[in-house]
Amino acid sequence: MPASMPKPSPKPSSPGRPSPRKPSPRASSRKPLIYGAVVVAAALLGYVSYQATAPDSPASSSSSVADVTADPDEGVYPELAKLARRDAGDRLALGRADAPVVLIEYADFKCGYCAKFARDTEPALVKKYVDAGVLRIEWRNFPIFGAESEAAARASWAAGQQNRFWEFHRAAYAEGTKEKGFGKERLKALAHQAGVPDLDRFLRDTDGTAAAAAVSRDQEQGYGIGATSTPSFLINGRPIAGAQPAETFTQAIEQAADRAKNLGSAGQDAKGSAGPESAEEDRDGSRSPDGSASSEGSASPESSSK
Repeated sequence: MPASMPKPSPKPSSPGRPSPRKPSPRASSRKPLIYGAVVVAAALLGYVSYQATAPDSPASSSSSVADVTADPDEGVYPELAKLARRDAGDRLALGRADAPVVLIEYADFKCGYCAKFARDTEPALVKKYVDAGVLRIEWRNFPIFGAESEAAARASWAAGQQNRFWEFHRAAYAEGTKEKGFGKERLKALAHQAGVPDLDRFLRDTDGTAAAAAVSRDQEQGYGIGATSTPSFLINGRPIAGAQPAETFTQAIEQAADRAKNLGSAGQDAKGSAGPESAEEDRDGSRSPDGSASSEGSASPESSSK
């Protein structure tokens, strides 16, 4: 599935990737989060993201980064696995903090391919793996399509402060929603639809410094691993670009779960062993993308309207 990227060049003379939209001068001045061999993964993530949207490039599952193979170690970068936060209080996450597999998604609410993943693939992953305690999904706001993307990202964080992030996520990614835009009144309407109880607080939180800081933190992490398009994913340190077919994700999750039995869960080397919270405790009252109680291709600005 093609990927959404900021302003790809029409006909590059040599393989490469277009320059991503930077989150802010302050954020872009930070040092990259990746070093050593992980730079290879970042370069691959950006290059394949570009290839997915390059003119005359066929859209196919072969455009996924770190193609899933029979070898569960191939294409896996331990330093990227450590980016899993495993914070039991994270309201933008679904699943047990000690789940053996963590899927990190870097996405934009104006991205059409992100919406496709949210509607067509994610609910099945939640039902099959999150509810079984195998998978944790951690959301990273990665707005790359301008001011409305930034506003929607802050609004999603604000909804999360009232335990309605996933309901807001589902409303924002519903068919036809992004075409209506994400102006202030529209975001308030989506929050109401998501069941956010205190809309005045929601508006204050959306415009507050905490929301801006949280979004900036996620953006910096995304740019730090070399992501240039949405959606981009890490599954226990394996990068995947784009709304790939469901089998790409199921195979990567199952391989990561098998690998974790011997090597430990993603992120635990950096965070320490996660506590034995139950799935119900970790879900923090959230709901899955399909609306049930749960532990709950990528696109460029040009291609996201597809």
